[in-house]
Amino acid sequence: MDTFVDERDYLLLDRDPYTFFVLRRVMGGSCELLLTDHEKMILCFTGDPYPVWIWTPDHASPAELESVYGLARENGLLDGKHRLNVKYNLAEYFMKRSQQDGRPMTVYTRMFAYDCKSPIPPAAGADGTLYRCGAGDIEELTELLDLFHREVGIDQKSIAGYRSDAAAFIESGHMYFWKDDQGHNVASCKFDPDGEMASVNLVFTRPAYRRKHYAENLVYRVSLLVRDAGYVPMLYTDADYEASNACYEKVGYVLRGKLCMIG
Repeated sequence: MDTFVDERDYLLLDRDPYTFFVLRRVMGGSCELLLTDHEKMILCFTGDPYPVWIWTPDHASPAELESVYGLARENGLLDGKHRLNVKYNLAEYFMKRSQQDGRPMTVYTRMFAYDCKSPIPPAAGADGTLYRCGAGDIEELTELLDLFHREVGIDQKSIAGYRSDAAAFIESGHMYFWKDDQGHNVASCKFDPDGEMASVNLVFTRPAYRRKHYAENLVYRVSLLVRDAGYVPMLYTDADYEASNACYEKVGYVLRGKLCMIG
C-alpha cells in the first residue's frame, strides 16, 4: 500500500468523474492520511473537520470490501469520530461488518452528483442581480459561512477558520452573492475548477429570503459563467432534499452518480 498518488489513481477516478470529483481535487494536496494500491482502492483524509474519501470499483468483491474495511479500522477511522464518503455497495458492507463488530455505523447523508452541460433559464425570475464578492465582503461572507455550516451540520470550523476561508474564496474570484433590489446579499454560490469540470457549491439562501427563487437564479447564472469559462458545471446535493434537487434539475442539472456519507 503506497502513501502517494500517481497517474494510475487519476485513471481510476476517470471511471467516476462526478461522484469523486472532490477526491480527485484533494488527493494530490496535503493529506493527514493517504493510502492507495493504484488498482482497487484509494483512501484519502485531508483532516478534521472533513470526511474521509474512499474510492472502490463498482463491482468490488467481498474480499476486496473486507480488505478496505480492515484498513479503515486499522487506521482508526471507525472510532465514531470520522465520517466516510463511499459508494453505496461499500457503505452497505461497512454497516453490516460494523454491526458484527458491535459498533454499528449508519448513513448520515445520501448524496447525488449532477452535471449541467446546457443550463436552462429559470421559469421564475427573481428581483436583484448577481454580484461577485470583493475584499469588503469578508466579514459578511464569514458570518454566512458560519450560518451555512451550522444549518447543514458538517465541516464546522471556528470563526477564524471561516474568515480564512472567506478570504481565500474571494481571492479566487469565483465567490458570488445574489443581491436583491434592496441591496441585501440574500444568497451565496461559488465554483471551484479542476480539470474539465468545476464544482458549484456553497449554495445557500438566508432563511428570511427563501421561496423567492434567488438560489435557482443564482445557480443558473453561476453555471453560465462556469460553462463560458470552458468547464462543465457539477454539484453534489442531499439526495433526500427533494426541493433542492428539483431546483437544480429545473436549470438543467442531470443526475450522474450517487454516494453516501456514513459514520
